[in-house]
Amino acid sequence: MVAKQTAKNGPARVKEAIDIMGRILALDFGLRRVGGAISDPGRVIASPLEVYERRNDDLDAKHYRELAREHEVERIVVGLPVHTSGREGQLAGLARKWGRWLASATGLPVAYADERYTSVEADNLMIQSGLKRQKRKDLRDKLAAQILLQGYLDAGCPEVDAPCEPLADSEDHGP
Repeated sequence: MVAKQTAKNGPARVKEAIDIMGRILALDFGLRRVGGAISDPGRVIASPLEVYERRNDDLDAKHYRELAREHEVERIVVGLPVHTSGREGQLAGLARKWGRWLASATGLPVAYADERYTSVEADNLMIQSGLKRQKRKDLRDKLAAQILLQGYLDAGCPEVDAPCEPLADSEDHGP
C-alpha cells in the first residue's frame, strides 16, 4: 500500500516541486529592441518569447512588470555584451545600468550572463534553416535571448555572476 501511495503521489510531488520554482526571463539587451526568452517551470528548456521595441521608461516598466506577472517570473537574466577579451565595454555598462533599472521597475532580482556571439549563433541557425533575411531580422533578438537563457539554465542558474573569461585566440589552439 505504501508503494501504491508513493507511485500515486509521486508525479504530484514532482509537479508541486516544479511549481515552486518560478520561471526565468532572459533579455537580450539592445538600445532599440530587446529580445526575450522564458524558461519552463522546471528550468530545463528555454523558449523564445518576444522582441520588444523600447519606448520610454514608464511604458517599458509597465511592459516588463506585466510580462513577469503573466509568466510567473522569479528572476531576470540580462545579457552582457562583452568583448572577446572578457572586458566590459560601454554597451555592457549600459546593459548593467538597464538591468539595475529593470530590477527597480519589476522588484525582481537581475543576474547578468555573457552573451558573446548569441546573435551570430542565432543568425547561423536561421541561415541553416533557410530563413530569408527579413524573417531572420524579425527573429534574431528573441532567438539570441533563447540561446543566452539555455546557456544560463545549463550552467545551473548561477545567482552570482561568473567573470567573463577571454575567448581563446586562434593562435592558442594547438594540436
